[in-house]
Amino acid sequence: MPHALAFADAQQRFVSAFPAPALSMRIALAHARGRVLAVPLRAAFDQPPADQSAMDGYAVRHADLGAGRPLRIQQRCYAGEVPLPLGEGCATRLFTGSLLPAAADTVIMQEQAREADGHVVFDAGVRPGLHIRRQGEEFRAGQLLIAAGTCLGPLHVGLAAAQGIDALNVFPALRVGILTSGDELVPPGRIRMRHQIYDSNAPMLAGLVENMGGVVTQALHAPDTEQAIRQALSELRARSDLVLSVGGASVGEKDRVRPALASLGAQVLLSGVAMKPGKPVSLARLDGAPVVVLPGNPGAALAVFALLVGPLMRRLQGRAEPLPAALPLPLGFAPGVDAARERFFRVRCATGPDGRPCLERLPEQGAGAVLGLARADGLARIAAGASLAPGDSAPYHDFAHWLA
Repeated sequence: MPHALAFADAQQRFVSAFPAPALSMRIALAHARGRVLAVPLRAAFDQPPADQSAMDGYAVRHADLGAGRPLRIQQRCYAGEVPLPLGEGCATRLFTGSLLPAAADTVIMQEQAREADGHVVFDAGVRPGLHIRRQGEEFRAGQLLIAAGTCLGPLHVGLAAAQGIDALNVFPALRVGILTSGDELVPPGRIRMRHQIYDSNAPMLAGLVENMGGVVTQALHAPDTEQAIRQALSELRARSDLVLSVGGASVGEKDRVRPALASLGAQVLLSGVAMKPGKPVSLARLDGAPVVVLPGNPGAALAVFALLVGPLMRRLQGRAEPLPAALPLPLGFAPGVDAARERFFRVRCATGPDGRPCLERLPEQGAGAVLGLARADGLARIAAGASLAPGDSAPYHDFAHWLA
């Protein structure tokens, strides 16, 4: 294998080698969750659209208030009703969200009021202007609400709905094809012989893709022949914007993926990264689309997906920020030293003796281990040549962000 590329350089290459989408489509708001906004969403009107009561109480003119002076209740106005202008010496009974009557300048909460015989008396010491949501105090018409490149969640959808918007311009959903290869693999649910293992990579990768808003168009398994792998790659490329091939990434006698890509005329952009696990990863361009060849060991496949494929997917989806932050957190273990490669340890984010977050190393760190994958919260990144002790900080790639 050629000289492995530095991890940071490889990550930037994954992000920059392919363009963001140029075309967009308009879809119903009900289907927008998980899609990436293509056109900035700006406020259609002020929020609140008019002065409102911030709580249940009474709208008054502050100038009418005096020690123990009763005010006549001229109206009870619920949210969704239009109040009459407030008369002099009067009060309007309001509820949270009710429109403020014209001429009113203060709302007094009901806990400070006593009603009797159609009048109301208030406790002393009320300041003018209390408990009013002023028109536009949250945002004004024309203000940016959601930036282009945002992956829309339920709260974004709710914000758009609050502006009366029923459709949004979004980028197309990213179509992903998955290829596994290897004569030793058996699909879950089938009878497994002693020399075989169940294929965990295809279901795991499909779940990871869907968790990031991608659509798995097809998942194929090919035997260890160049012809079968070439045919599967060609079929997947025809139906997908991104192809993930897992297994056959190294240079062994039965690692046929790279020769199959070469026979299809693919251009290799990257082959080998100085990282552990995940070193044999490759990135190629086939008919203009990316093909990622991931290592076959599940632990290595997960690390490559989180750190390299995820950023590539965000780029292809049109997200504004393809690389989430990796915040430094203290280590609860000594990782040792590797002068040649950056290492990524599966960790849990726990609470240290001092009450602060601390990264605990999981015992199952082998590239082929699967139990540690389900238990991990993220990956701790240890730079090549770094000598760290417990308590020292390292970048933490939280799966809550790096797999979303």
